[in-house]
Amino acid sequence: MKKIGIADTTFARYDMYSSAEDELNSQGTGFVIERYTVPGIKDLPIACQKLIGKGCDIVLALGMPGPEDIDKRCADQASRAILDVEIKHDVHILEVFVHEDEAGDLTELGELADKRTREHALNAYDLLYRPERLEKMAGTGQREGHPDVEYIRR
Repeated sequence: MKKIGIADTTFARYDMYSSAEDELNSQGTGFVIERYTVPGIKDLPIACQKLIGKGCDIVLALGMPGPEDIDKRCADQASRAILDVEIKHDVHILEVFVHEDEAGDLTELGELADKRTREHALNAYDLLYRPERLEKMAGTGQREGHPDVEYIRR
């Protein structure tokens, strides 16, 4: 049975975990979800590493950086460290960051967080169970959380 790890933070202003869990469970069975919650975005790399240590086949790193410069720097540091963990362990970690200043208001921010999280959860499922689905979408301008963009046709 495959294990999908989900690392999330208490700093986030939206329950991204519930969106990921709901989307994954809508895909069927054959996996278990292992959750690890940490206080902030810079704690996500170690959370991902711990989830991999618990046998997770893939990990979602869910975070919501704030709008300040310091928040953006922290998100960048976390992102770099997540990449290090991913490469060190040869396990996909899908970084799902929703920056607070990506949306005009809280309603839009919540909708963006939900959509981006669900789309990345589906990507995680596809990487484990249906990689051919991703291959068919290669080069088609897919965007998680925002409308897809027009792709360049031959």
